[in-house]
Parts: sequence; C-alpha cells; structure tokens
Amino acid sequence: MNEELEMLLMEAEASMQKGMDHLEVEMNRIRAGKATPTILDGVSIEYYGAPTPISQVANISILDVRTISIQPWEKNMLAVIERGIMAANIGITPQNDGVQIRLFLPPLTEERRKELFKKASSEGEQAKVTIRNARRDTMDDIKKMQKDGLSEDVAKDIEKKVQDLTDRYIANVEKRLAVKEKEMMTV
Repeated sequence: MNEELEMLLMEAEASMQKGMDHLEVEMNRIRAGKATPTILDGVSIEYYGAPTPISQVANISILDVRTISIQPWEKNMLAVIERGIMAANIGITPQNDGVQIRLFLPPLTEERRKELFKKASSEGEQAKVTIRNARRDTMDDIKKMQKDGLSEDVAKDIEKKVQDLTDRYIANVEKRLAVKEKEMMTV
C-alpha cells in the first residue's frame, strides 16, 4: 500500500511539473521587448514538402537587444522563410537583404506591455488550473483507496503532502509571473 501511495504522489508531481513546463514554453513565446530566438519557435516553413521549424533550416542569432538575424543554409530559402514569418503573424515584419533576414523588434508601448502581461497572466492561470486538477485527481484516488481499506491517518498524511506539493507549484507559478511582469514592464 505504501508503494502505491508513493506512486500516487509521484504521478501528481509529474502532472504538476507538466503544467509548469507548459507555462515556461508559453512564457518564452511572449516577447518582452527583447530579441530572443524563442519568438520563432512556433514558426514553421515548407521545406521540401514538409513543415519544418526555421531553426532546422537556418542559423538564428541575436545581433542586439532588438534585432534577430536569420541566415538560411540554402540561399533559395530566404523567400520561403520570409513568407513563413509573415504567415505566422508574430507581429514583426521581416527585412530581407538577399543574404539574411533581419527582424527588428519595435519598442513596446505601455498598452502593448499590459496586453502581453494579461496574456502571461492567462497562461499562469492555466498552469494553476492544471496543478489544481492534478491535486483533485490525486485526492479522488486517495478517497477511493480509503474506501478500499486505507486508514484515515495515512490518508490525511498523504493528502497533506499533496496539498504541500500543490502549494509549492502554485508559488512557483506566481514567482514566474512576477519575473515575466518585471521583464515586460522594464523599458
């Protein structure tokens, strides 16, 4: 029975960690006025008939705080990459100079910063929902085990561990949101 409880706790933590991992990916996609290659993570292009991430057909580098350089490994891919960026609608117009594509990130307005923070907050709330759902599912499993003969004291102990785990992950989400807010609000 003890091994079963440990597995239950490990499954709950794994589910909560998935929520945190997803939050991290989404936070990296939200640009905060600084150039990062992760802005292009969701952009794929048609490469010999298959959708391919830009990072697999070009060298992506950061020239300065507001400029991303994309240098394709094949020169004929310039126009394809440019169209892919335009189609992805990431809010940046590519500049093609015949050798490489440059993305110039405009400085964010106060209104746009607030809009991006709302999006980040929404992603944070989604992560919290995922964490709470993992807690609920685990608590339901504990109640089922209690009906099947698990003692009330052991059940209360494991429920407390699950709640502590939930609290820790919710606090991590809050910390990540605070870091992103600070990053977005600095001009």
